[in-house]
Amino acid sequence: QVQLVESGGGLVQPGGSLTISCTASGTASGFTFSSEPVAWFRQAPGTQRELVPRTNPSGGVSMYVDSVKGRFTISRDNAKNTIYLQMNILKDEDTAVYFCNALKTFYDTRVLAPWGQGTQVTVST
Repeated sequence: QVQLVESGGGLVQPGGSLTISCTASGTASGFTFSSEPVAWFRQAPGTQRELVPRTNPSGGVSMYVDSVKGRFTISRDNAKNTIYLQMNILKDEDTAVYFCNALKTFYDTRVLAPWGQGTQVTVST
């Protein structure tokens, strides 16, 4: 089955920038990662997992939640089965574990693959 590996998290000061990535490997049953819409989710302690940005299979259409619009950019490299999240002007409230996944449809929140371990992003002085 597909394995998702997120990486690139770390500690960053407020106002700083960070780019995280997620690579899919393995054989999927019933879907091809590079042909599906994908998304980044985040989960802070004591909260539910939140879908933050999503993008369509080509990467040409993306949607963002209001809290990150203008600051975050999702992109993908289908040849590498990798998606990225560039995060700028980071705020304390962006602190969370970030996960990626493929979506059943572009407007869906249901995911297609098992969750990876996530990557921790901490925004703090």
